[in-house]
Amino acid sequence: MAESNFIHNIIDKDLEAQKYGDKVHTRFPPEPNGYLHIGHAKSICLNFTTAEKYSGQCNLRYDDTNPGKEDMEYVDSIEADVRWLGFEWDNRLWASDYFDEMYDCAVELIKMGKAYVCDLSADEIREYRGTLKEPGKESPSRNRTVEENLKLFEEMREGKYADGEKVLRAKIDMASPNMNMRDPVIYRIAHVNHHNTGDKWCIYPMYDFAHPIEDAIEGITHSICTLEFEDHRPLYDWVLATLGRWEAPPQQIEFARLNLTNTVMSKRYLKAMVEDGTVDGWDDPRMPTIAGIRRRGYTPEAVRDFCERIGVSKANSTVDVGLLEHCVREDLKQKVESRNVVENPIKVVITNYPENQTEEMELENNREVPELGNRTVPFSRELYVDGDDFMEVPVKKYFRLFPGNEVRFKGAYFITCNEVVKNEDGSIKELLCTYDPETRSGSGFEGRKVKGTIHWVDARTAVQIKIRNYDYLMVDDEEGNQVMNPDSLTESIGYAEPLVAEAKPGERFQFFRKGYYIADSELTNDTEKVFNKIVGLKSSWKK
Repeated sequence: MAESNFIHNIIDKDLEAQKYGDKVHTRFPPEPNGYLHIGHAKSICLNFTTAEKYSGQCNLRYDDTNPGKEDMEYVDSIEADVRWLGFEWDNRLWASDYFDEMYDCAVELIKMGKAYVCDLSADEIREYRGTLKEPGKESPSRNRTVEENLKLFEEMREGKYADGEKVLRAKIDMASPNMNMRDPVIYRIAHVNHHNTGDKWCIYPMYDFAHPIEDAIEGITHSICTLEFEDHRPLYDWVLATLGRWEAPPQQIEFARLNLTNTVMSKRYLKAMVEDGTVDGWDDPRMPTIAGIRRRGYTPEAVRDFCERIGVSKANSTVDVGLLEHCVREDLKQKVESRNVVENPIKVVITNYPENQTEEMELENNREVPELGNRTVPFSRELYVDGDDFMEVPVKKYFRLFPGNEVRFKGAYFITCNEVVKNEDGSIKELLCTYDPETRSGSGFEGRKVKGTIHWVDARTAVQIKIRNYDYLMVDDEEGNQVMNPDSLTESIGYAEPLVAEAKPGERFQFFRKGYYIADSELTNDTEKVFNKIVGLKSSWKK
C-alpha cells in the first residue's frame, strides 16, 4: 500500500467531493523513442501504486505523436520494464488511436475562431513569440477567416504542403506571461510513415494538444506528470475547457522528477552514448536505464523500495545514488547465498598438510538467514587467497595474512604464514604456510584467538571466472563539473569455489567480503562465467 503524499491528499479531497464519483484512473504515458531509465521507474511506481491504493485503474499509453523518432524496439522494452517492476496495466493504448478525434477537435477549434493556419517558419514563430519581459507579435496569418483556415487545414491533411511549410496554432494570447499560451503550435506537417496508422496522416498533433485529449477520452481522473509540465498546465486546461466535450475533465498534477548524483537522466544523452559507442547498448550495466540496472542485477523490490523512500515532492532536488545502492544491498542480503571468490589470487601452500588429502569444509550460505542452509567446499594443501588479504609489510591495524601472522581461513583452520617465495621479477610466487589441525572450524576448539578471518578457494578445483566491476558513469572533475568516468568498467579474472561453475545467467551471489554479483544474462554460458558487480559491501577496512 503506497503511503500518503500530496497527490493522494488531492485525490482524497476529490473522492470526498465526488468530483469523479468513486473513480480513480491514472496512466503511464511514455513516448516510445528510447529506453526508460530510473527516473521513469519513479513515475511508473507512482501511477500504478496510486491506482492500486484506490482500487482504480492505470493505463499504459504510448504517446506516439512523433513517428520520426519512434520504434517498436522501445515499445517492447517499455513493457518488459513495467512488468519487471511488478505492474500490469489495465489497458494498453496508443495516442494514435485518437488521431481522428484529435483532428475533429482541431477543426472544432478553427470553427470557434480559436485556431488558425500559420505560414511562419519555426524560426519566425520563435522570433514572434517574444521574451519573458516582452509580449509576442501576432502572426500575419492570425486573422484569417474560419473558411480559409478550414480549407488550408484540409489541404495540410491532404499532403499539399511540405514539412514545415504550415502549422496549425491555437489562438490564445500573444501577450500572456506564460510563453506556452502565446498561440502554441498544435499540429505540424510530417510526411513520415507511422507504425500504427501507416501513411493515413501527414499531419500530427503536438504533445501539448494531444495529451489532454488522450486523458479525457480515456476517462483519466488524475494526470500525474513531472514538474517541467507545470507551465504547460494552463494550456492543458485551456484545450479541455475550450472544447467543452467532457463533463468532468481530468486534472494535471505535477511532481518533482528524480535526479540522482553521478547519473545521466536525459534520454537524449543516453541515446547519444549508445550511438557513439560510449556504452555497449541500452542495457549496458553502467546505464541508469531500467534494462541496464536489471542486467546489472538490481532487483525490482529494491527499486520500488527506493521510490517509496524518496517520496513524492513538489520541489526539485537531487538524491544521493548511495540511497539506491543501500536499498539494493538491503534487499539482496536477505535472499542471496554467499560464495568464495578471490581476485588477484596468491597461491598458499600448507607445507604440513598431507599432499593427497582433501577435506570438505562446511560453510553457511548466508550468515544472516540460517534458513538458506549450508554448503561444502573442498580444502586441500594448495589454496588461493585474495590479493587484498596479504601484505608482506603490513600497515597498522592490518589483521589479515602477513609473514609471522596467524589468521583463520573461514570455515577451515588457523593458518600461519612462514615464508614468501618470489619469482625472478620480484613478484610473489607463493606463500608457504602451516596449519594447526586442532583448530578446525566447528570442532569446538576454544584455544587462542586470532583477529583476522579470510576466505580462500581450493586451487585444484577452483573455477576461473571473469569479473566486471562498475563505477559511476559520471564523476566530478577538479572544477566540480560532471564528466565521463574513464574507469566506469574494469575487468579482472577471479577464482571461485566449484559450485560457481553451475551458475545460471541472472543468478545472484554475495562474493564473500567483496559484494553482490550477478551472472551476466548475455555473456554467461556453460563454458564461461561472467559476473557483474551489483553493489559493494561496506568494508570493515579500507586502504
